Amino acid sequence: MTDTSFAALPLPDDLRPGLDALGYTTMTAIQAAALPHVLAGRDVVAHAPTGSGKTATYGLGLLARVDVAQGETQALVLCPTRELADQVARQLRTLATGRANLKIAVLCGGIPLAPQLASLAHAPHVVVGTPGRVLELVERDALQLSKVRVVVLDEADRMLDMGFEADVRALVRRTHRERQGLLFSATFPDAIRTLAAALLREPVDVGVAAGVEVPAIEQAFIEADGPRAPLVAAALLAHRPQSCVVFCNTRRDVDELAGSLAHYGFDALALHGDMEQRDREEVLVRFANRSALVLVATDVAARGLDIDGLDAVVNFEPPSDADTYLHRIGRTGRAGRGGLALTLAGPRDASRIAAIVERMSVERMGIPIRSERIAPVAGKPRGVPVAAMATLRIDAGRTDKLRPGDIVGALTGDAGLHKDAIGKIDVYPTRSYVAIARAKATEALERLRAGKIKGRRFRVSRL
Repeated sequence: MTDTSFAALPLPDDLRPGLDALGYTTMTAIQAAALPHVLAGRDVVAHAPTGSGKTATYGLGLLARVDVAQGETQALVLCPTRELADQVARQLRTLATGRANLKIAVLCGGIPLAPQLASLAHAPHVVVGTPGRVLELVERDALQLSKVRVVVLDEADRMLDMGFEADVRALVRRTHRERQGLLFSATFPDAIRTLAAALLREPVDVGVAAGVEVPAIEQAFIEADGPRAPLVAAALLAHRPQSCVVFCNTRRDVDELAGSLAHYGFDALALHGDMEQRDREEVLVRFANRSALVLVATDVAARGLDIDGLDAVVNFEPPSDADTYLHRIGRTGRAGRGGLALTLAGPRDASRIAAIVERMSVERMGIPIRSERIAPVAGKPRGVPVAAMATLRIDAGRTDKLRPGDIVGALTGDAGLHKDAIGKIDVYPTRSYVAIARAKATEALERLRAGKIKGRRFRVSRL
């Protein structure tokens, strides 16, 4: 389509406020290519880099087809991880800001089953979840999918990598025969083609050939012959990104590297699958609101990570395959901005580096990968950058009818804080998080503890 404004789309009027809330006016390349087909009810296979706007693409499509007056589950979104499912649900809720009484349920493994069973006493209109947990609830007869007319497979390549193919196929078979199928993936290997052929009906194929813009990512291999933690610290000091994700291949490396970077003075957080769900959520909140500059994570744990303006990605070692490398570096250089991708590599990594170089020559992403030699830090370095914000946790949330505006009111009222010192606010069912300019965090904490929010006192702590 020639007009790439959202105003040109045949959307229900009650979805316009959600676009306004997200500040969406002009479609990205993948949205302009896929949305007309999605809204027309066609099955679609879409492959585009991470951060290109795929969630809004299928989100608008499925919300346009959901009838709130029908108390049935009508749309199903399957994701590889809890973090991605939470991120998708948040964006869907924002897109549906203008639609009253829409119920979206997030159903993921790794958290207690009982609350999810209770939440299904009344069928949600939209289910977002991981395949294993959704299938478990279906097999318990707690969730019915026979009325589902839109099925979305988000990051389908990762779901296959994680062994979810059988669960995905079993769930899709339980949905309505006339369903619409939407498959979204950052890469398009043969396994995805096979899955699409089995589950979709004459799908429209959109992706790089349909005009997806290639981000300008500067890429470099850093020679690593010895311990790697001092090299990561040196790279962070040399390039000084304001936000950086360091990917490790194992959970043990995540914990050890995060500890080493903290010893060097960096605001570094660890994220991996062995952590409790609440701890994982708080790590993601703190990194997203700029209370930490460095996140050290495994691939699976970072699947739901969606950070605007991520300056850099560092690979503690090369990933096992070139597709994973593409996923990792695709988290920087979004929305037309430049990005930096650094990979520590030694002699033992030669075969993996060769595969990455060959793949990148095909993908033609950014400039050619250069080599960089850097001296590791020795001792405790000086001039380590500090995060601009700090996070306060309030032990109250949506179940207490708390809204972001209530927190802002308390901070600028009783706490006497200027609005410019207040950053991102995240409100969960039983707790809320607010980013405060680091220099004002102690003052804001003391005043909130001494004052009230919405006429009530809540426990407030600093993370």
